[in-house]
Amino acid sequence: MAKQFKDGTNLFAEQERRRLDEVKPLAERMRPRSIDEFVGQQHFLGPGKLLRRMIEADRLGSVVFVGPPGTGKTSLARLIAKGSDSVMETLNAAAAGVKDVREILARAVDRIEASGQRTVLFIDELHRFNKAQQDVLLPDVERGVVILVGATTANPYFALVAPLLSRSTIFEFQPIADSELADLLRRAIHDSERGLGDRSVTVTDDAIDFLVRVSDGDARRALTGLEVAVLSVPPEATVDLDVAQESVQKKALRYDGTGDDHYNIISAFIKSMRGGDPDAAIYWMAMMLEAGDDPRFIARRILICAAEDVGTADPQALVVAQSAAQALEFIGMPEGRIPLAEAAIYVACAPKSNACYRAIDAALSDVRNNPSLPVPPHLRDGNSTAARFGGKGDGYKYPHDDPDGWIAQDYLGADRKFYQPTDRDPPSPSRKWADDKRL
Repeated sequence: MAKQFKDGTNLFAEQERRRLDEVKPLAERMRPRSIDEFVGQQHFLGPGKLLRRMIEADRLGSVVFVGPPGTGKTSLARLIAKGSDSVMETLNAAAAGVKDVREILARAVDRIEASGQRTVLFIDELHRFNKAQQDVLLPDVERGVVILVGATTANPYFALVAPLLSRSTIFEFQPIADSELADLLRRAIHDSERGLGDRSVTVTDDAIDFLVRVSDGDARRALTGLEVAVLSVPPEATVDLDVAQESVQKKALRYDGTGDDHYNIISAFIKSMRGGDPDAAIYWMAMMLEAGDDPRFIARRILICAAEDVGTADPQALVVAQSAAQALEFIGMPEGRIPLAEAAIYVACAPKSNACYRAIDAALSDVRNNPSLPVPPHLRDGNSTAARFGGKGDGYKYPHDDPDGWIAQDYLGADRKFYQPTDRDPPSPSRKWADDKRL
């Protein structure tokens, strides 16, 4: 007969559990044990926020967690099961079939009938279920037999069937903030029960900052890098930047994402595009991407350069830049680097003119510093009763009545020049007419 503890726990089962705990990776051991320990997602899990209120009131319905890896989707599903006193059943949609789903649903029904206990069914990679597999879930999700918690990295509005979406609340997970990741790593370093505190290793701030930066908001990746770094040095040693860099096999760039490095490199990037050097522009963009700068920030700078420095010399540059920004939002990184590179090279190689930039700034300066010009009578709205009686709008010449689609007339009522085109910009017909008139 198996030896038992006084509380009835099987000795061999307890030893087996302890052995399994010992081989668990750090990221698994450091999973939060309560909502208060949970890192990130405060936009829906902070005090008083929707999901937290639902969990604390034990009134949670089926939910779909959407977001990148390592942001806490599985951990939160476990906390939900624990907090609701429910049994948690787990499936990975990439390896499960309809038979597996039906077996879990049958057990969930038996559980309710026997004890009234509900089941949290966590399905990872839910987007990998086809329509038929998703449809199997619908009746028991609708009846509340299971609390479905689906996790996906794909857009649920494309990947999931409409009936399942209508029965679920969507929560979008964001990459974990750098400050929160750093706090998590420090907690793991000093935690002797679940973390690495028993090794008494010192981890420098530079090493932590590097691990945070290369993890890109992924807690699992950050903790894995930390574990490799700490276990690769003797107890009571120091994990510095070189050790951290070697642990993730990635070069540590000398780059301050919020300080001088950031502003110097973005300045070099913009000036390289303005100066027509695609090789330099691509290099500085690669530096920013590799160092972890927000690719949307880079996309915005390309858009500004396309409007400010290329302008009407090649209006297609702004179209290409906008398309690249939209493509980045749609496909994400790392593939988003390709349309960004295309836009940066196009803008760098395009003919340059800042005539539009100078024109709007000159016009704004005039509006701010000089008396406002009245609208010439022939340009005023002629539809109102007052306008019809006052003769406003009389004398306006409709350009489309002319075979050339342009008629000479005064549109400003003053001799002001704001648009000063270069020989690379389209000429202004009205400017030519005004110049000829003065001659």
